[in-house]
Amino acid sequence: MSKKLLSKIKGILKSFFVIGLVLTLVFSQADAAMAARSGGRMGGGSFRMPSRSYTSPTRGPGGGYYRGGGYYRGGGFGFPFLIPFFGFGGFGSLFTILIFIAIANFLVSSFRRATEGDEFENYNNDNPTVSVGRVQVGLLAEARSLQTDLDRIAENADTGSAAGRVQVLQETTLSLLRHPEYWSYGAANSEQARLDSAEAKFNQYALTERSKFSEETLSNYNNQLISKDAQTSLPVSDTNGELVTQQPEAPGEYIVVTLIVGTQGKLILPTINSTEDLRRALSQMGSISSEQLLAVEVLWTPQASGDTLNSDDMIAEYPDVKLI
Repeated sequence: MSKKLLSKIKGILKSFFVIGLVLTLVFSQADAAMAARSGGRMGGGSFRMPSRSYTSPTRGPGGGYYRGGGYYRGGGFGFPFLIPFFGFGGFGSLFTILIFIAIANFLVSSFRRATEGDEFENYNNDNPTVSVGRVQVGLLAEARSLQTDLDRIAENADTGSAAGRVQVLQETTLSLLRHPEYWSYGAANSEQARLDSAEAKFNQYALTERSKFSEETLSNYNNQLISKDAQTSLPVSDTNGELVTQQPEAPGEYIVVTLIVGTQGKLILPTINSTEDLRRALSQMGSISSEQLLAVEVLWTPQASGDTLNSDDMIAEYPDVKLI
């Protein structure tokens, strides 16, 4: 075998060795990062419209619509046609009055259709428009008390009922609003969709966040409580070579909380450029009532006390959040 050929083979082998070494280092770093990525989750609900009592409009004998005994909308004469014939001066006068009533009836019906059309449509539309919203808050790691609050809410919440899910949303937003001094990053967005497609958007938001966890160490979703003992800490060496516990409050470390809701009606969240914008977005989330809330999911990471998120993690995993 010639020296030239041997040299080429050695060059190829060296290239493979270098590539393998680089890949090993990259994946080992990725595994190390993901090893410290625990997450918490709570919420529940479904994208089914709650049942509501409603008496459907029925057509009256004169063509008008009635709801609950009162005239609602539609053509024809309805109730005014029943005015007694006496005292109007004969058939000619009566005919003129009836024509006038018909015109007035048409105008009133048109006005009501214009002003109440949305309400009427909501009662009869099986696929109404709903809103899906998401708010993310990046907090300094000093906010460990808030992390404890989230653990407590998840462990005690009744996520199987509408009232319990609203309580989860309210308590979470209150905990965040009480600690503005820890706010560092923020993002919010909302969009409207038909009921049959809104659930897919909601699930997309939730799965995107859950995929960032290596493990869900605490979960309470639709009253299914799962808690894993992940309260570990990351050891580091001090100057004397002894092992000590890493402090979770180290500078440049963060906690990220994500709130996702599906709600009836319009939810228009502000674009986050300041702490005031974030305050408004959280307040809007927390004010959603149990009658409006269809589904909610609260996710936070890290959940285990020894896990961390650093600045590089924030840039890589949360590109939508802005520094505030």
